[in-house]
Amino acid sequence: MLTAHTIKIIQSLDKKKYRQKYNLFLVEGNKIIKELPNSDYEISEIYSIDPEKLNIKNTNSEKIQPGELKKISFLQTPKDSVAVCRIPENEKIIETSIQIILDGIQDPGNLGTIIRLADWFGIEQIICSNDTVDVYNPKVIQATMGSFLRVNVVYTNLENYLPNYKYPVLGTDMDGDSIYKTEFPERFSIIFGNEGNGIRPSTEKLISRMITIPRFGNNQSTESLNVSMSAGIILGQIFSDK
Repeated sequence: MLTAHTIKIIQSLDKKKYRQKYNLFLVEGNKIIKELPNSDYEISEIYSIDPEKLNIKNTNSEKIQPGELKKISFLQTPKDSVAVCRIPENEKIIETSIQIILDGIQDPGNLGTIIRLADWFGIEQIICSNDTVDVYNPKVIQATMGSFLRVNVVYTNLENYLPNYKYPVLGTDMDGDSIYKTEFPERFSIIFGNEGNGIRPSTEKLISRMITIPRFGNNQSTESLNVSMSAGIILGQIFSDK
């Protein structure tokens, strides 16, 4: 049976300050939890209504009741299991040919979807500004559908990082060169900006070239595209010739 103290700690992990305090985050659902042993993430504890279905060895697993699962789950309709995992201490930037940079993305669903897109297209790394939503936010983790396990997400000061980046940096905006007329280099970064304000001026100064998704419809009432939708369209075009 879960103690009130344990429930309180797990419930607090929906807030960044407590995830940082305890160095823990939550992963929900057997499908994603089964992938954890093959990743670099360390499982602290698993709480499941049927631990035998997971069959994860050398891990602390506790059988709980559906009512208890509902107390510690962040989902409206709780699934079968919750895994409490340790947040890795050292974030390391790796060398990759194509990487995504996010400048102030705030919506957890957008970040989760972009991580999932990166995984789909084989992009191994996403660099985030320090004010981008936390990757370990439960809504982000859920939206990735397990892709966070395969994409390196690192937070840094973009104004310090970009001047030392050796390759072209492409920015995305309403004004820019059409993605359908752009020849993408072999190695580069592509930046997506904040949902409401776009790429901030201090980051924009460090961009090599601005690109855009041209509008084809006659009706001009749609102001812009959702950032994760834009990312999907642009990544599809980037990889269309590969």
